[in-house]
Amino acid sequence: MSDTTQQQRPESPGAGQQPDRRQPESTGTGRRGGGDPSARGRTTIADGVVEKIAGLAARDVLGVHAMGSGISRTFGAVRDRVPGGGTKSVSRGVKAEVGEVQTALDLEIVVEYGVSIADVARDVRENVIAAVERMTGLEVVEVDIAVSDVKLPEEDEDDDEPESRLR
Repeated sequence: MSDTTQQQRPESPGAGQQPDRRQPESTGTGRRGGGDPSARGRTTIADGVVEKIAGLAARDVLGVHAMGSGISRTFGAVRDRVPGGGTKSVSRGVKAEVGEVQTALDLEIVVEYGVSIADVARDVRENVIAAVERMTGLEVVEVDIAVSDVKLPEEDEDDDEPESRLR
């Protein structure tokens, strides 16, 4: 019995022997340092990242005309026309609160006239939750949607900017 015990016990390197440099079998990953890579650091996701993802996902839904209130759309239209004023804000009308593993979103949308607001809100909620959870890994605990306006068919597309009195 003592012979088998000694055969299973690793021997310490003696004179002229090289130490055994194999990784322990307990890690099973074959990576240097072993263990789960996610335990080696922390990933944080900014509120703005989640807001952009949610804004793009909401705009993809049929029946959503625009995002944000009339005032924010007006300021956005003016800012878009100023040289160097920046690009269109994809996060307009979206507010996110991001924690370590969860996020909550508030969206403000303008719907097209004639669509079912309840159906559009449901589709926006589903699309936003799917996109945010897929891209960030965060759990979306809440998506509140406020419908701030309805786009009427006879309204011009340029109604977001102030009308000039000069001709």
